[in-house]
Amino acid sequence: MDLWRAALDIGLKPLRSSFADLQRSLEDARLLTGKLLADRNRERGHVPRLRDAEFKVFSQFGDDGIIQYLVHLLGPMEDAFIEFGVQDYSESNTRFLLLNDNWRGLVIDGDAASMERVRAQDYHWRHDLTVVGAFVDRDNVNGLFRDNGFVGPIGLLSVDIDGNDYWVWEAIDTVDPVVVVCEYNAVFGPSQAVTVPYDPAFQRTRAHSSNLFWGASLKALCLLAERKGMAFVGANGAGNNAYFVRKDRLGPLRPLACEEGFVDSRFRESRGPDGNLTYLRGDARRRVIADMRVVDVATGRTVRLGDLGPA
Repeated sequence: MDLWRAALDIGLKPLRSSFADLQRSLEDARLLTGKLLADRNRERGHVPRLRDAEFKVFSQFGDDGIIQYLVHLLGPMEDAFIEFGVQDYSESNTRFLLLNDNWRGLVIDGDAASMERVRAQDYHWRHDLTVVGAFVDRDNVNGLFRDNGFVGPIGLLSVDIDGNDYWVWEAIDTVDPVVVVCEYNAVFGPSQAVTVPYDPAFQRTRAHSSNLFWGASLKALCLLAERKGMAFVGANGAGNNAYFVRKDRLGPLRPLACEEGFVDSRFRESRGPDGNLTYLRGDARRRVIADMRVVDVATGRTVRLGDLGPA
């Protein structure tokens, strides 16, 4: 049996090598296409809406294009980023910045196995990427940044942990980003400033079987950004990522009111108690979590979501 396995392994080696070569070629093609699109965005100059600059290389939706647009529109900035909630980094907001613009970066995720996979990639040694396996909360986030050499000005901070996003961003004071990308929960609507109550062990599936109860509303994030000296400048076309820029670095960008820049999400990721997709859309998504308790950050009260009225 051992001889058979050895022979099989020898036979598969050329296939594995060919597959790896194909993967590298495909990634090179993606990077080249992204570079061409980034160059086109720079030539276009200022665009009316952030989503007009979208393109996707490694981001989940069109955020690679938005980020390229912002970092080049706003002029020189510290070429450093932090992103947490990256899973295995195959789909992320900052990987194109790393590979195309050669920024240095810090990526953090609570899944240690995913972080090991990132460390095994060629780009980990080809670029200045610090990889940390840790579950981020509001008590440890600043220490994680400091311990890994990220303090003071940075170009971009990306927050996407599907839970305590509001509370963790609120706690961050070790770095001073020019641009913040923060995921918002469009199910909460544009008019109410709410977030899930803080729980350092929050997990969205455990919080509610629908997978719809997580994070913060766009308005809650806009109020927090205002306190941090940042302005809301728009959302991506998918309606899940909001963009904030330091007020002293806005350049030609116009600050937006939450309701003006809100984009509703159209993806149907709701699940039933059995874990299967239920494909809820529109207000039906909010109704299924109406009994959940949220924190109204404008008043500090913890209330039932359904008692706040229409979104």
